[in-house]
Amino acid sequence: MKIVKVSAMWCPACLIVDKEINKIKLDYPNIEILEYDYDFDSEEIKYYNVGEILPVLIFLDKDSNELTRIVGEKKYQDIEKVIKKYE
Repeated sequence: MKIVKVSAMWCPACLIVDKEINKIKLDYPNIEILEYDYDFDSEEIKYYNVGEILPVLIFLDKDSNELTRIVGEKKYQDIEKVIKKYE
């Protein structure tokens, strides 16, 4: 599984999710997390059709097919619930 995280430096909710993603990295080292900045990585995130609400976490299978996505400020438990659903 991969997680694509799209956030921005100016986004308060993104800062909160960054802390949760750091915990996910520790607890799930087998999950690849790709991090993109909304303002600086616009070419890379075009493919993911990210809207204007940040942060966006896109969950991909091993073949990079989108499983689901969650948008906005989320807690660790919300992110972990999605991980466990698709593990």
